[in-house]
Amino acid sequence: MNAKLTRYARLSIGAALATIVLKSFAYWVTGSVGLLSDAVESLVNLAGGIMAYWMLTVAAKPADQEHAYGHGKAEYFSSGVEGSLIVVAAITIGWEAVPRLFHPQVLEKIGVGLLVSIAASLINLGVALWILRASRRYESITLEANAKHLLTDVWTSVGVVIAVALVPLTGWTWLDPVIAILVAANIIWTGVGIVRRSIGGLMDQSIGASDLGTVDRVLEPYRKEGVSFHAVLTRKAGARRFVSFHVLVPGDWTVQRGHELAERIEGEVRSALGNAHVITHLEPSDDPASFEDATLERDLPRQ
Repeated sequence: MNAKLTRYARLSIGAALATIVLKSFAYWVTGSVGLLSDAVESLVNLAGGIMAYWMLTVAAKPADQEHAYGHGKAEYFSSGVEGSLIVVAAITIGWEAVPRLFHPQVLEKIGVGLLVSIAASLINLGVALWILRASRRYESITLEANAKHLLTDVWTSVGVVIAVALVPLTGWTWLDPVIAILVAANIIWTGVGIVRRSIGGLMDQSIGASDLGTVDRVLEPYRKEGVSFHAVLTRKAGARRFVSFHVLVPGDWTVQRGHELAERIEGEVRSALGNAHVITHLEPSDDPASFEDATLERDLPRQ
């Protein structure tokens, strides 16, 4: 599946190259640091798109002897790097904008600059919405981070365009650097959020509450039949979910009967979650030793 996703990363790279040219031209003709901030963020979009393409390519590789659980975590490296680059871009914008607060500069050819910037924003908006839809369909954090960054860029551009347009109307030349600084703060907020999600994935964060509820609903009918569960552990790598738990059955069951039950439960959990790797461990419910590992429970309430 990840191999199909690289086309969206290529689209992001193409959009970044186009907007870099357009926004740089807008800055060149106007001298607006607000528009400069827009151009700098597009450079980050380009770096993020390249990183996304690379990591999606890695994530598409099948499991091998050294990576038995696949390469899905590569997606978190991409989103983490992109989030870090966003923060670096914000610092660069602030570095350029703060001096302008004390030494405002008259903007030139504002009309041309704004038209070019609006055209670039429309490109980003169309690409961002398409990639965001794909990220939800394929459950890709890499595409989600890339799309949300592009959308942040769009809203940033809207603010910059409004500020630059107001400068000649109000005569407030300080408005341009102030907006640029606000843009930098907004970019930092976005970048930190992306990095936090990436760290959560790399640290084997549990699957979401909705997915945990799905697992619990699959297990509930079996509890009513006298089967119990504990040591339910989950994690997520890219779009793939990993679930493991212990199945406790009466000690007088045959191995065959217990095995068939475990296979059926695993299949139902996989079917309910989709793209999931499920492992169960069968234990006799009347053996005290079976409960020594019950403290491994992390996700579902112990029954």
